[in-house]
Amino acid sequence: MDLVALEEIKRVKYRYLRCVDMKLWDDVADTLAPEAVADYGTPAKGKPLQLDGREAIVGFLRENLENALITTHFASQPELEIDGDTAAGTWAFEDKVISVEHGVLIAGAAFYEDRYRRCEDGQWRITHTGYTRTYEYTASLKDLPSLKFTANRWARS
Repeated sequence: MDLVALEEIKRVKYRYLRCVDMKLWDDVADTLAPEAVADYGTPAKGKPLQLDGREAIVGFLRENLENALITTHFASQPELEIDGDTAAGTWAFEDKVISVEHGVLIAGAAFYEDRYRRCEDGQWRITHTGYTRTYEYTASLKDLPSLKFTANRWARS
C-alpha cells in the first residue's frame, strides 16, 4: 500500500472537516474536486441531501452553517483502499450542531463513504462524500438547564 497517499488522503478528510467547522469556505472548496458529489444522509432538513459539484456543496454549507451555528465533526477509523490515483474509504463519523439562537442541539453518528482522486496538481481531493445516519437526535437547550457556554467563537457581541 502507498503509505504516503494513505496519509495524504487522511489529511484531506481531516482538513475538510476542520474547515467546515471553522467556516473556511475557500479551504473547504480546495479539498473538493470540481466534479465532487455529496450525499448527506441527515434528515434534519426533512430529507437526505444530494449536491452536485464543488460550488453546490460549498454554497450549501456556507448558506446553512452560518456563524450562528456551532458545529463539530469527527471522523476516525478510516478504512482506505488506494488504486493508483483514485481511492475509496469508509470513516466512522460523529457530529454535533448547536444553534444557540434556536435553542437546539443536533447530534448523531454515521459512516462516511468517500471517494478521492489525485488531481493534476498532485493533491488528493474528495470526489464523493456521503453518509447515512446510524442515529441522530435533537434536544432543546431548555432541557439542559445547567448548560452554560463559557466560550463560543461564533457568539454575537
